[in-house]
This record gives sequence, structure tokens and C-alpha cells, in this order.
Amino acid sequence: MLPKVVDLFSGCGGLALGFEKAGFDIVAGIELMPEACKTISYNLSWRYGKKETHICGDITGIDGDIFNDKIGDEGCIVIGGPPCQAYSMAGRGKLRSLGKDRVNIKDARGYLYHDFLKFVYAMNARAVVMENVPEATDFGGKNIPEIVCDDLHKQGYKAYWTILNSADYGVPQIRERVFVLAIKESENKEILLPQPTNRNKADELTQHQKRFERYNKYSYFRKPKGTEKIEKIWTTVGEAFSDLPEVFPSADSKYKLVSLNIEYPYRTEAQNDFQTKMRNWYGKELSGVSANAFRKNMRDFLIFARMKQGDNYLDASKIADELFAEEAKVFGYEKNSVEYKKLYDKMVPQYDKDKFENKWKKLDENKPSHTLVAHLAKDTYSHIHPWEPRGITVREAARIQSFPDDFFFDCSMGDAYKQIGNAVPPLLALGVATAVYNTFTEE
Repeated sequence: MLPKVVDLFSGCGGLALGFEKAGFDIVAGIELMPEACKTISYNLSWRYGKKETHICGDITGIDGDIFNDKIGDEGCIVIGGPPCQAYSMAGRGKLRSLGKDRVNIKDARGYLYHDFLKFVYAMNARAVVMENVPEATDFGGKNIPEIVCDDLHKQGYKAYWTILNSADYGVPQIRERVFVLAIKESENKEILLPQPTNRNKADELTQHQKRFERYNKYSYFRKPKGTEKIEKIWTTVGEAFSDLPEVFPSADSKYKLVSLNIEYPYRTEAQNDFQTKMRNWYGKELSGVSANAFRKNMRDFLIFARMKQGDNYLDASKIADELFAEEAKVFGYEKNSVEYKKLYDKMVPQYDKDKFENKWKKLDENKPSHTLVAHLAKDTYSHIHPWEPRGITVREAARIQSFPDDFFFDCSMGDAYKQIGNAVPPLLALGVATAVYNTFTEE
């Protein structure tokens, strides 16, 4: 029998969803954020009429053997992604903004891998999957994946870490993440590197592929499988979005805030394999889709409309200046007059151009998206829709992460964006889970 799965630091359930799709039974888990715990409970338990499996609580105060009654002779696999804020560049910047003493190596979240391992050992897990950001390889000079692998090795596991790109697994997003994969020596098996399904049609290396040579000095690093012989190319934003409802066709459209549970019909039939997967994840094709809410950026809709695909904040700032100049001319305002200054403040975003250059970005429909982050909870300037003059909807963010269309978000718009931005893309999780599944089902 397959081992059961215990899901730690679960977020809204991206990693667990991939393991469920691969054929595993998710029997327990822990998540700190109540809104995310509600999301994972609905999508992995309540939708099937089952009682929730996940505890909402602080893992540091929970005993590592609390779930031992949930697993039987088949044992368990422990999966999860400890918080990345202490490692990520965005998280480090946020800490620095809070004061000179707020440095990442003093952030307790950077050490929560100890609590992850506490559960691994307390339950004598047969296998382990841990996910995090690539910056975890340099946490104040410490390589966390290497440390975790060494710890697992000392406890009788065969372990390695690698870096996988979501786009190589059909996700319409370039998102590189560290994965630690381990299995008990006593299993006499090995978890092989996950098999990619897609490739980059351009002959160029990603940010972390350029560092593989540097990573080779580490004992437990394994270079991921190559994609050279794969025919299917990366899924693009256009391929991810083209069948979704039109919600704001022009800058003078009327803004309407819709509840996340309101369903709109699809714009077209499924047009590609990715859209078919998103509509049929649970085995029944959908006729419509929910979570069509987006941000009310009244000042910026006109700016978004003039931005070209791929444009950033520097481009947006020039457009704002042009729009302002046109409006000031219409009203006949004299330069530096009170009215002139008031109009300028109303129409032109005044962010630091050095710091904000890439904090605005209009998606290119012919490429995968750049990485989604939890900051979407604050605004969606980082991911502006490629052909409608607005930020992406909650559902479009979910599509970029490869969450299926009937994955339900019963929460606020901000909480939904945050959960999606923090998640492991389910299609990437499925790729990893399939490698683990094959290990335990091979003769």
C-alpha cells in the first residue's frame, strides 16, 4: 500500500493537491493562517463530504507524533514548504525596512525546518519532500537544503536537493524552487529526479540554471533532468488566459466588484491542453469559472490601457506624464499653478523609479508569466493583464499557478491573492509527486 501523506506548512494546498492528483491520500496537516486552512479544508476534504484533516495552529507548539494515529502499517510521507520570508529577497528587503536590527538570520521563520524534521523523525516517515525558494541556499552563509539533507542522511535517509522550474512542468510561469527529496535507506529504493513535461523554446538559461555549476560543489545537489528532447514548449500567459471571461474590456468600462463565489461562463471552449486540464482536474468538465474579482485601480486603468506587453514602471510613468499633459492642456492649467499640481498628484503615480522599475509589469501573452508572489495581496501592479487594462483577477492568478478552475477560494480577495502567491503550483507538485509515486509502486 502507498504511504499516507502528512502535509506541513500547507498554505492553501498546492503541494498537497499535486500529491492527491498523483494518487496519494492526504490524511493530516498543519497550517498557521486560518484563511488558508479553510481553503485547504474545503478543497481537500469538505468537497468530498469528509471531515477536515488539517490543524490550524503554530507548528512549533505541536508534538511531532500528533498524527501517528492517522497512519497505519503503510507509514507516511511528510511533505511541506516552511516559510520562505527569511530567505527570499523580498522578505529580506521587508525586514530591512523595519529597522537595522531586523536581519534575516534573526528571523525565527528561517529555522522552522527544524520543526519540519521533528515531524519527519517522530513519525519515522518513509519519504520526505520539502520545498522552498532558491535563496534558502544562502541564509547568512548557510545552505539550508544542504543542511537538511545532511541531517536526514545522519538519520538513515538517502537525500538530495535540486532546483525545479515550474514552467518545465506545464505551469505558465517561470518559478524556480528548491526541493529536498529523501527516502529511508531501509526502503532499498531511490526517488528519481522528476520528469519535466515542457521545455523553453529559447536557448537561454534561467536565473538559477546559471548557478548550477556553483551548486555542484555541494554534496547533496543534483542537477535536474534536461528538457532538450521534450517536444512540448512552455505554456504561455495567452494560452492560460484566452478562454477566461472578459471582465474589463476597456479603460472606460464600469468597474464591478464581484464576490469570489460568483461564476461567469467561459469566453470560449477549451483551446489547448492546459485549459483542458484546468477545467477537468476533478474529472468533470466545467461550464463556468469563479473568482473573477480584480483590483479597483481607477487612476491607473488609462495607464494600463496604453502600456505595451512587457512594459514596466518606467514605461508606465512616461505614459502617466503624457496623460497628465493632455488633461492639463484641455483644462488650460498653467504650469505650477495649484490646479496643475492637484491634477498631477491625482493622475501620476509618484513612486521611486529606481526602486519600482520592475514592480509594475504588463504580462506578455507569448511568454510564461514571471514569478507570482504573496505581495499580490497588496496590489497587482506586478502582473497587469496583457490585453485588458487592469491587474489580473484572482482566477487568472490561480491559472498562472496552475490551480484548477474549481479550486474554491472562500475568503477575501486579498487573502486569495496571498494564498495563491505563496503556493506551490499544483502541476509542479504533481511532477514531484509522480516521481515519489513511481518509487513506491515500482516492482
